[in-house]
Amino acid sequence: MISQRAAALAPSETLKISALAKELQRAGKSVISLSAGEPDFKTPAHICEAAKKAIDDGHHGYTLNTGTVELRQAIVNKLQRENNLTFAPDEIVVSNGAKQSVGFSLLAVVDKGDEVIIPAPFWVSYPEMVKLAQGTPVIVRTAFENDFKLTPAQLRETLTENTKVLILCSPSNPTGSCYTAEELAALGEVLKDYPNVIVLSDEIYEYITFDGKHVSMLEVAPFLKNRFILVNGFSKGFAMTGWRLGWLASTKEIAGAVAKIQSQETSGPSTISQKAGEVALNSDLSSIQEMLEAFRTRRDYMFEALNAIEGVRCFKPGGAFYAFPDVSHYLGRTSPDGKTIENSTDLCMYLIEAVGLALVPGDAFGEPNGVRLSYSTDMESLKEGVKRLETGLKSLKA
Repeated sequence: MISQRAAALAPSETLKISALAKELQRAGKSVISLSAGEPDFKTPAHICEAAKKAIDDGHHGYTLNTGTVELRQAIVNKLQRENNLTFAPDEIVVSNGAKQSVGFSLLAVVDKGDEVIIPAPFWVSYPEMVKLAQGTPVIVRTAFENDFKLTPAQLRETLTENTKVLILCSPSNPTGSCYTAEELAALGEVLKDYPNVIVLSDEIYEYITFDGKHVSMLEVAPFLKNRFILVNGFSKGFAMTGWRLGWLASTKEIAGAVAKIQSQETSGPSTISQKAGEVALNSDLSSIQEMLEAFRTRRDYMFEALNAIEGVRCFKPGGAFYAFPDVSHYLGRTSPDGKTIENSTDLCMYLIEAVGLALVPGDAFGEPNGVRLSYSTDMESLKEGVKRLETGLKSLKA
């Protein structure tokens, strides 16, 4: 009854775990969920006020498919002001979330048989989006010792005549890793020998960085300008997940192709959200500093607490709000009821059932030795979550 396309797609593992946690909570079970992928802060008040004003002022109709002129200009100004990148308004497409920007970009540039390089650990939707575009995901497993970042050698070994796109995400979901300017420049040097490869740079966590300013690959490799898709949005940095507002910047040709797809699939995003987004970008970033500092404090706590658990290794994330520890020490062990923990999925199912702790297995992100913990929750919950993690791991038998 359903299409082969739909049947071939895997459901989102992060949403699956979150749904299970909520189901157990409704049943009366105590569950600490560290699986969320959204800030636990409210959208700043001045952004909310802008949306209320937009409603009161009668901005109730459709906008241009690619977004309002004012919002696209605000994005152009932001890119110039904060990233030293020059784009024109007709090279910007505003979408119903950054996720849509990624998906429609792949539909716009990938043909059947095209290879798309995806470093692992990766955000769960990347490979499925590539499949939906009839491309071939090429997964490159990166190393814990390198904070799970793609190296120039790995990139060169993986590139072929069929490579169409390289997807990068920095700061990273799920690891929190941030590429340095030097690392991005080195990857760019490799791509000089492959002039037809497009870079899709997912920078949705740009404002949540702890150790220096965010760097876009295009800043240090400007020669990529005619084959670069920069995706960003409002959900993470401005705590606007439910507003469903994202955007991309690319060449006029690619932006036009994305806009054509968007015009047939969804049209432009909410007018009210766009008015709020315009104010968000035209204001200073002082309103999100409290959120950033809270994430930094939690990051530091998680780094220390996770590494204090016997057999657990975790590097210090440079951004986003995730920790991605290596828990391979506990794989292959046996639960008290005699079940073997074969992989990180088994481990996460055991933890939620045995100690009421919801994490996302590394298997979902292409890294079987890890698990993702979100520290987008209060410190009390984080401390209880780490306590439950240690209890659950110690109960496993070698």
